[in-house]
Formats: sequence, structure tokens, C-alpha cells
Amino acid sequence: MEGRRVIGWAARDVSAHLSPYSFTLRKTGPEDVVLKVLYCGVDHTDLHQMRGELMPINYPLVPGHEVVGEVVEVGSEVNKFKLGDKVGVGCLVSSCGKCLSCNSNNEQYCNQRVFTYGAVNKDGTPTHGGFSSAMVVHQKFVVQIPEKLAPEQAAPLLCAGVTAYSPLKQFNNSDKAIKAGILGLGGVGHLAVLIAKAMGHHVTVISSSEKKKVEALEHLHADAFLVSSNAAEMEGAAASLDYILDTVPAFHSLEPYISLLKAGGKLIFVGVSTKPLHFNNDELILGNKSLTGSFIGSMEETQEILDFWAEKGLSTMVEVVKMDYINKAFERLERNDVRYRFVLEVAGSNLE
Repeated sequence: MEGRRVIGWAARDVSAHLSPYSFTLRKTGPEDVVLKVLYCGVDHTDLHQMRGELMPINYPLVPGHEVVGEVVEVGSEVNKFKLGDKVGVGCLVSSCGKCLSCNSNNEQYCNQRVFTYGAVNKDGTPTHGGFSSAMVVHQKFVVQIPEKLAPEQAAPLLCAGVTAYSPLKQFNNSDKAIKAGILGLGGVGHLAVLIAKAMGHHVTVISSSEKKKVEALEHLHADAFLVSSNAAEMEGAAASLDYILDTVPAFHSLEPYISLLKAGGKLIFVGVSTKPLHFNNDELILGNKSLTGSFIGSMEETQEILDFWAEKGLSTMVEVVKMDYINKAFERLERNDVRYRFVLEVAGSNLE
């Protein structure tokens, strides 16, 4: 079927200013789902991408990879979804489907993965994200939103949520008490605290100042709060954590956090720094400690986090805004003035 004309909001250059943009969706194939976008989460990565800080960008760029929508059309071979279903689309819309990663349900590590926006579809057309009225996506890269979950609650789980869930899953159902550290209390960090607590971990939030202490302990129900700039507190917590999930999307020193890990502990990176991070490797060697990374999650894990959230009755802390506020929202996001995730009400916005 011929592609339909839609309206989105796009960045035209590295200034990252968004404004209305009309474009045509790619043709709908037999295994494609067309969805009307209802809500879309706003991610720090969107800002990096719009500014071209992570990879070369072909503008105009329509961001958005935490997309919740309603199915309005399905291809002839679609068997997972029907008209009217509430569905989600995360960071990926395609992969090769043949490599070891794809065949082991880890398509996020496929070398031919296609990102939801800023990439190129297999037919040569550019991919555009959820800051738009509609999308067309292969059914493999679409997930079902559980009935119990409000769509605006589900949106942040499609990137931030699964980014935290995927690496923490290895510590779930452990036969020992797990002591967790969550470094950074932004969009990913706040969800990581909720997930780790729901998995039964003892959770310490690590932050550079005391200003988020009340939020961490009283709103998110973390077990402890550690100020990284307080030398006495850091020394007292040395060698106490089984893992630290590092969600900080900026340059920061690593050695203070490596010292918090027990022997055999893991520092897991999920926040992308635009500058190289440095460390001495002696503590890793002497303590059998490891630095590792985790990239979003698989499609299987994306469905798992949605079901986990609904089953545990968890709540995402979001601020819902309309599209005409999006440039202001990015200004606030950059100075960390959001608790904890902006979600765009796309269907309720005037996109023209």
C-alpha cells in the first residue's frame, strides 16, 4: 500500500529546535502495522541525536522512540495485532533477522539494527520517530501494551524502562540478598530504583548532592542514599554493593564508584557519555570487579518490562505535555528540571 502523509515535529539542524514537518510514511508491507501515535516519551538521547553528538545525522530528524499508539491498519500477514490494539514501539524498527544476536533474541546487538529515527529503512527511506501523527513498523518490533497500563505510563518503559530492566534481570530471583546501587536519578535512574526494589534488592541511590535525598527515600522508597561528594559517606560504603547501574549520560569520574563494589561486583553502564571515561584498572584486578555495558533491551524484554510493571502495579512518574511545549521541555530536560520523564500527548496536540 502507498505510504500515507503525516505531520511530525522535526529538528532541521544541530540547534535541535523542533518545528512542524510533513512527510510520507514508507509503504505498508504484509507484516507491517500502522499505528496512530497517542503518546511518546521524551529521552535525553533525543537531544544528543538532534545535535548530532552520537552519530552523523541527516536532517530533518523526527525524534521519539518511546511510542505508544493504536493500531489503525495491519498488513495481510500480521498475526500478532488487530485494529484497535494499544501497542508500543521502542528504539528499533528492524534488524537483519539472521545473525547470532537476532537468532538469540538479542536483536538490539545486531550490526544491521535500524533505529526508530535517524536511520534508513530497508527500502532506502529515512526512519522517523514518534513525534509524529502515525508510524509504520514491522510487527516483530511492536509490543502489546497491557490493559492495566495507561498509555502515558507505558511510554517511558519502551526505552528508559527496558534499559534498566535488561541488565537488572540477571540479578532477579537470586538466592542471596542483592545490594544494588543506582547512580543518577533521572529518567532511567528513577525507573531502575523501582525495578530493583520490585525485584527485592536493597537499593542505594548514589547522587552528587543531597537535593534528591527526599525523593529517593520517600517517593521512590530506596533503602539508602549516598552522596558521592561526601568522602566519609563513600568510605563507609566501600565494598558494599553487588552492582551499580550507571545511568549518568555525561562525563564523570569512575574510580569513586568502583571502590563501592564488593569483590566480583559489576559497574554496568547504560548512560552514554559524549566524552571518554577514565579509570585505573588496579581495583578491577585486585577485586575481580568488572565494567560492562548494556544497550536498551530485546523485543522480548520490552514486552517483559511492560508485563512486569502491570503485574507489580508500579507507577511511572511523568509530566504530560503537548507538542507546542516540546522545545521548552528539552530546555528543562537539559537542566534536569523534570520528575522524571516528559511524555508528549501527541494525539491531543495540534501538530500543524
